[in-house]
Amino acid sequence: MENVLRIGSHTFNSRLFVGTGKYSSYPVMQEALEASGSECITVAVRRERLFDKQGRNMLDFIDLKRYTILPNTAGCFTAEDAVRVARLGREILTQMDNPGANWVKLEVLGDGKTLLPDPVATLQATEQLVSEGFEVLVYTTDDPITARRLKNAGAKSVMPAGSPIGSGQGILNPNNIRICLEYLKENDPDYPVIVDAGVGVASDVAFAMELGADGVLLNTAIAYAREPVQMAHSMKLACQAGRASFLAGRIEKKLYATASSPMEGRIH
Repeated sequence: MENVLRIGSHTFNSRLFVGTGKYSSYPVMQEALEASGSECITVAVRRERLFDKQGRNMLDFIDLKRYTILPNTAGCFTAEDAVRVARLGREILTQMDNPGANWVKLEVLGDGKTLLPDPVATLQATEQLVSEGFEVLVYTTDDPITARRLKNAGAKSVMPAGSPIGSGQGILNPNNIRICLEYLKENDPDYPVIVDAGVGVASDVAFAMELGADGVLLNTAIAYAREPVQMAHSMKLACQAGRASFLAGRIEKKLYATASSPMEGRIH
């Protein structure tokens, strides 16, 4: 199965990207990350506290030889703030000698209630970061026009939301995701499109992949599950199954039934 995913200068076998926030403990996070099969994990530069109440360092539970860290600008509400946080993430990862030092998952939010992205500020921040040499993976709405503008601005991957962050509603508007995929991959079929945010269960991941997405990024669905490690494993399998199903090619939808067994040559 064609499974290698290329985003800028990075190459991955797993198409599932997972976050490191909201877990009940670092050991649970560590087990869930392993169960997910992910090779790339996101860390919120602005929000993440590296030490828990027991004084344990989160980085002690992350194998930096196994995972590429993708810093993100979660919690930023202006382009200026997002650019500053992206620069900070680059400095931190450069000191850690992690391969993710020169890339960033860009989030510029419009308000604290919906956590939907500000399209104007997101475009401004993308343009600035690209000019500074960042490989930008940009979180956006499922609006195809905005998605195309972000790609044209130099984003290495556009990441339309399935539904609002942490909502668990799944893919609310599959038609918009389909159009995003069409626009972004026109004349560039290998351009990576990652569905980001809103996943609740494994079937949401499979559905996103069956639509043709190149990967899925999630956090809350695993971290807040009753059994995070088991949920992480199910997300891994769903991502693989959805990708395989997409590559296999679904049958055409028809209004009426089609017999599974041939009508000719029946035994009476």
